[in-house]
Amino acid sequence: MQLALLARLLSVGRAVLAALRGRLGALCWSLAPLSLSLPGWRDSAPRPQREQEWDDAAPKPTSVNYHFTRQCNYKCGFCFHTAKTSFVLPLEEAKRGLAMLKEGGMEKINFSGGEPFIHDRGEFVGKLVQFCKQELKLPSVSIVSNGSLIRKQWFEKYGEYLDILAISCDSFDEDVNVLIGRRQGKKNHVENLHKLRQWCREYAVAFKINSVINRFNVEEDMNEQIKALNPVRWKVFQCLLIEGENSGEDALREAEKFVISDEDFDRFLDRHKDVSCLVPESNQKMRDSYLILDEYMRFLNCTKGRKEPSKSILDVGVEAAIKFSGFDEKMFLKRGGKYVWSKADMKLDW
Repeated sequence: MQLALLARLLSVGRAVLAALRGRLGALCWSLAPLSLSLPGWRDSAPRPQREQEWDDAAPKPTSVNYHFTRQCNYKCGFCFHTAKTSFVLPLEEAKRGLAMLKEGGMEKINFSGGEPFIHDRGEFVGKLVQFCKQELKLPSVSIVSNGSLIRKQWFEKYGEYLDILAISCDSFDEDVNVLIGRRQGKKNHVENLHKLRQWCREYAVAFKINSVINRFNVEEDMNEQIKALNPVRWKVFQCLLIEGENSGEDALREAEKFVISDEDFDRFLDRHKDVSCLVPESNQKMRDSYLILDEYMRFLNCTKGRKEPSKSILDVGVEAAIKFSGFDEKMFLKRGGKYVWSKADMKLDW
């Protein structure tokens, strides 16, 4: 009789503890100083109205783009991942999620934003870079940044753990950069780009350039400048509209005035066809061929022209969440998403 009563009490106790654990976890993160705007992130994070499960086997998260912050110091008019929240996961939770992704098959992690160096003056992304290379031993760790907030001291502390630094540069004409919004204060974006190129040489970090081709730069000839900078890759994107981000009533940007036609994009590519490091990505190639993880560690499905989030991998695991990502693995491979991405294998002359 006593044993049965004890067993019943233990069963009730487990149920109560399980319920409290979820509530307590949400409360803890809501009190954390990093959670600036959304208390109880796990319960209050917006969910898509309808989530459709796919019968196909879940793709592996070979290459993941983690947009851990939406905050940025630039105001690029075509930005398609805007500052809709100020939320950033606590460092240990972000590390837990990254370890889960590694367990699920991740080989490459790319940290992006927003602007990755805006949070904790680059220390947050630096610690994640070090964790991914030193603890998780990922083959490739990269960052996409506008470059304006990076200091040489950051390279001294974290450069050895970073494989690739990609700097966004849409024009080598400062007046065009101002029109686009890729500038803050009086700092010259192009001059800063050359400084970062030199630091990458000094600290053995592979240097990459990302450019969004739009109405303001589509006629520009960038051959000479790109060849002089000699990046390992020059990723050239066609300006893309994403509803709710840079298009539509609830968007923070109005990118319609930046959009170019497929023909315009092809003409730009043809003008730069002799640049050996050129990697072009049209809207068709780009939309569904990236695994995008947002600030809550939710995969973002862009198949319908807007970003619909899955549940967080921290809540449901990588395999369950990735089923809702809309990720086109065949297109990922077709666009050259898998390449020599570890600086140890690049055999570069630093």
